Amino acid sequence: MTTRLPLPLTAALALVAGGAHAFEPAGRDIAYDVDGEAFEGYLAEAEGEARGSVLIVHDWSGLDDYERRRADMLAEQGYDAFAVDIYGEGNRPETTEDRQAATRALYQDRERMRALTLGGLAAAREQGIATSAVVMGYCFGGAVALEVARSDEAKEVVGYTTFHGGLGTPEGQSWPEDVPPLMILHGGADTSVTMDDVATLSRELEDVGATYEIQVYSGAPHSFTEFDTDAYHERADQRSWAAFLGQLDATF
Repeated sequence: MTTRLPLPLTAALALVAGGAHAFEPAGRDIAYDVDGEAFEGYLAEAEGEARGSVLIVHDWSGLDDYERRRADMLAEQGYDAFAVDIYGEGNRPETTEDRQAATRALYQDRERMRALTLGGLAAAREQGIATSAVVMGYCFGGAVALEVARSDEAKEVVGYTTFHGGLGTPEGQSWPEDVPPLMILHGGADTSVTMDDVATLSRELEDVGATYEIQVYSGAPHSFTEFDTDAYHERADQRSWAAFLGQLDATF
């Protein structure tokens, strides 16, 4: 079945992807702390009463205008959106080596990874966002979202979504039987996270009877949603975004 986006949404994605105008954030940066450490997230609130909220977990480069744009796009659709910061205020690595080091430190300390993500969610709720939330992430952030899902530590989280994220389950971890619904949005041409990884995750989720959906977009490489990069794949970006909005609509 072909997924068709409403014209306004298609036009909005095309404008953002094409860099038709300089990005001007509609939301605001939010300073907060987790266990005495300083962080800076980004909040975009829905106009009027929000249908629900979305926690956005950034990719390996840290929270920047990419996540701010996505948060604003969600606010326009009627959701409160908070882009969490799990690197720390002012820590926005720019080189490949620094980004690898930042993600490696969190992969090696999963407890801290979860604590910082849930700390950001708590900070967002203190700002008055809708309590019922979906957690989503891009690339590294997608792996973080699944880490939180496996932990079963999040309260009033009603779904998880990953865009071109890491899918592996660490040794010693497993999926809870009552994990909220999961949506996996994956590029068929992704050489970093392979279709074997997708199949393994599917088997794990089937084993516990989880509710999940996996969509694979042909020809889309890793990071296929990242605007203004060589990896950007317009069709996959549009269809995955439409699928995500559909999940939110069904959830809330």
